[in-house]
Amino acid sequence: MATVDNTVLTTLDSSKTQWYHYKAVIISGMGFFTDAYDLFCVSLITKLLGRIYYHVPGSSKPGVLPPHVAAAINGVALCGTLLGQLFFGLLGDRLGRKKVYGITLFLMALCSIASGLSFGSSPKSVMTTLCFFRFWLGFGIGGDYPLSATIMAEYANKKTRGSFIAAVFAMQGFGILGGGLVGMGISGLFRALYNAPAYSVDPVGSTPPEADYVWRIILMLGALPAVLSYYWRMKMPETARYTALVAKNTEQARKDMEKVLNVEIQVKKPAENNLTQKNKPFGLFSREFILRHGLHLLGTASAWFFVDIAYYSQNLFQKEIFSAVGWLPPAKSMSALDEVFKISFAQFLIAFFGTVPGYWFTVLLIDRIGRFLIQSMGFLFMTVFMFALAIPYQHWLLNKTGFLIMYGLTFFFANFGPNSTTFIVPAEIFPARLRSTCHGISAAAGKAGAIVGAFGFLYAAQNQDKTKTDAGYPAGIGIRNSLFILGGINLLGFACTFLVPEANGKSLEEMSRDNEDEDQQEQQPRNVEAV
Repeated sequence: MATVDNTVLTTLDSSKTQWYHYKAVIISGMGFFTDAYDLFCVSLITKLLGRIYYHVPGSSKPGVLPPHVAAAINGVALCGTLLGQLFFGLLGDRLGRKKVYGITLFLMALCSIASGLSFGSSPKSVMTTLCFFRFWLGFGIGGDYPLSATIMAEYANKKTRGSFIAAVFAMQGFGILGGGLVGMGISGLFRALYNAPAYSVDPVGSTPPEADYVWRIILMLGALPAVLSYYWRMKMPETARYTALVAKNTEQARKDMEKVLNVEIQVKKPAENNLTQKNKPFGLFSREFILRHGLHLLGTASAWFFVDIAYYSQNLFQKEIFSAVGWLPPAKSMSALDEVFKISFAQFLIAFFGTVPGYWFTVLLIDRIGRFLIQSMGFLFMTVFMFALAIPYQHWLLNKTGFLIMYGLTFFFANFGPNSTTFIVPAEIFPARLRSTCHGISAAAGKAGAIVGAFGFLYAAQNQDKTKTDAGYPAGIGIRNSLFILGGINLLGFACTFLVPEANGKSLEEMSRDNEDEDQQEQQPRNVEAV
């Protein structure tokens, strides 16, 4: 006799793709749109903050953020994200996916607005309040990672599961694209209203007082998509797998699935002795978990760690890379608003031609060619293109368009590669009662890599000639040597890919190996925990 939970889960695995699946992608994806916008829009405004708050009278160059301030602004949200991934990942398994889901979105919206309202009478106080609110913004963003991935994985059928989780994550590309568009729109509007000369012409007049509104508006607009999707996120029911396997309420799971999937699930009520718990579920740090999933967790966490070092280094500091190869003009030849516009335009181009297509190639192909091939291929091509940029580096200084194309290809293969798959796989291979926690651990390892990339690249990418570094920075190893190091890091990520199993076409219960207990003791009564 089939138990209720088996029937519900089988229905989920075999259900046809319908409107509710797409709605879940949109609702979850809007959170990731917000995540990416909030995390990466800071790269558009750091130059502006330096001009506004750290101008040095009589200097031949515009003001720049001191190294410790730049590191804090770029890194504090990542630190918050790391802690949020661990905290909300654990909470998602303890309290349920739905209960925690709304908290993260509310926190993101609130702190986006608060970041733009950062107050103070001195540069130090403004930067301190900005960092405070961006930390809690990151904390909310962190919760979106394990919860969105887990919810989408537990709703989708096994044939299209990879594509749906990838589609949620692909909204990150639109978030980066949206950041570039907003940056161009706001700076372009203010530039038209308050026309300012270049810094070399008028150092003080090149940064009009109204420029202080630009960075604040850009940050606050990050709350808009979160607010718009909050109601629909609260209307989503709890996932059937959590309700049946963790909360052990299979009747409620059946009702929820009948409602959202528009199907009728015919089941027989299990015998009373079927409800008796026979085996105690193993915990996260148990010997059983380590034997079954220890290497898998090591593989998902380490691959995510290495790819985020490279990915966030490129995203957060692409303005330095563009300036180093001459794709952006010298800062002193632009006004403050000109600089914001051109940095935003550069980010938009990279996102449009490299980042967004890479995400959607993953959506289209992941359930056809599998996770392993996409991740390993992505790491290898990222390595190839970074070495191709680094080895003939002097050539690219003279061929700026070629550099932009090659640089965009590294983003393409990051997203049609490990940046997408490292988000997808942890939601597929761990047991339901530990799925959100393990995804949170893997994602937190990725954010640790992002912090290494953000802080390390900030200093490493500085020119080897001390006279050519930004004010307050020591001499670094330069862009060329940094690209060599990032290429080597991608090779390490490629090696870690071999620790992760292929989940293509398999059910979540098959990948988590929960069904092994039933196979080994099929003559014994089973409960909802052992599917």
